[in-house]
Amino acid sequence: MMAAGIVSERKKKVALLEKNPVLGKKLLISGKGRCNITNYCEVTDLIANIPTNGKFLTNSFYRFSAFDTINFFEKRGLSVKVERGNRVFPISDKASDVVKILEKTMRQNGVEIIHERVVEIDKNDKFYVRTEKHDFTAEKVILTTGGKSFPGTGSTGDGYKFAANFGHKIIAPRAALVPMEAQFFLKPGADFQINEKLSVSDLQGLSLKNVRIEIKDKFHKKIYDDFGEMLFTHFGVSGPIILSASSHMKKIDNHLLVIDLKPALTEEQLDKRILRDFSANQNKEFENVLKLLLPRKIIPVILELSGIPSNKKVNQITHVERKKLGFILKHFTILLKKFRSLKEAIVTSGGIDVKEINPKTMESKIVKGLFFAGEIIDVDGYTGGFNLQIAWSTAFVAGKNC
Repeated sequence: MMAAGIVSERKKKVALLEKNPVLGKKLLISGKGRCNITNYCEVTDLIANIPTNGKFLTNSFYRFSAFDTINFFEKRGLSVKVERGNRVFPISDKASDVVKILEKTMRQNGVEIIHERVVEIDKNDKFYVRTEKHDFTAEKVILTTGGKSFPGTGSTGDGYKFAANFGHKIIAPRAALVPMEAQFFLKPGADFQINEKLSVSDLQGLSLKNVRIEIKDKFHKKIYDDFGEMLFTHFGVSGPIILSASSHMKKIDNHLLVIDLKPALTEEQLDKRILRDFSANQNKEFENVLKLLLPRKIIPVILELSGIPSNKKVNQITHVERKKLGFILKHFTILLKKFRSLKEAIVTSGGIDVKEINPKTMESKIVKGLFFAGEIIDVDGYTGGFNLQIAWSTAFVAGKNC
């Protein structure tokens, strides 16, 4: 939609071929229906938040930055707001308002919107585009078919097939920004000793804010760390920092998720805090005092891992037991099993090899007149509006050069 709008501003004859009966189906569900349009940051920060081929996007981001995105939508009547983590949303909190702006821009500029599925694209002197109902000819084609995540929205990998038929190399698609399955809690301080009495599903629905995580491989080498919000689900873990971690991981092979439940405190400071709570509640049972420190849902798990009886009076808890409790709170460790499927991924990593695309124009280096934009390219960013910014920027550049 952005690409079509940009081309049509130059009074070119443009057709948008959309196989869904509605426009922007994937956009409508982005940001939980609120649409995280972009991230309010400089170009250098945009690039830093693109773990796959970020430098390839340098020209696109400078040509159409996050600030250009905001200006584009505000000029067309969409008021926006900036939230935690510099995330930019419509003030209305409605993704549908973003779609309406894009559709209005296209229709005002005479873009013909055709709801038909493309089945084949070929080229001789011109491009020949065949749908299930009609044949079209075109001087130029921009492929913006997305990746393979959320296939129910239409992202079924069609564009990979079209590009491959023109000789383009496709980097194997895989899930990015995807939840992870986890099954076991590890006994504190132990190498892969699993606590069989506990299941991650016991914490289903628990959201943790302001925690720090580390992802470690089976050799305990740190792969990734982050601070923010995460969520426990029936299958494992999700939430912003988990999704971002998944983009940093190529695979899961006995990887550990280590959660610091009290990142604002050092272990020594946490021990003093626990000691204060114990001193102020000497005759209370251990379980009741834990409620001062932790969300209720996580307390049964902490009790099991600590080995301290729930009804033990805190004035009877030993120095060793207290230290063990502090260690657990700073090193709450879960064994990860695997990524959820590509169908559940927010974005796709992989796609058309960036070496075969001119970064200054988004035109194919193999086929003149063929352009690419968005998730079909082998680029992907962290959660927080970065992937939509990739879409806007590459579409702008493709549209300007088409």
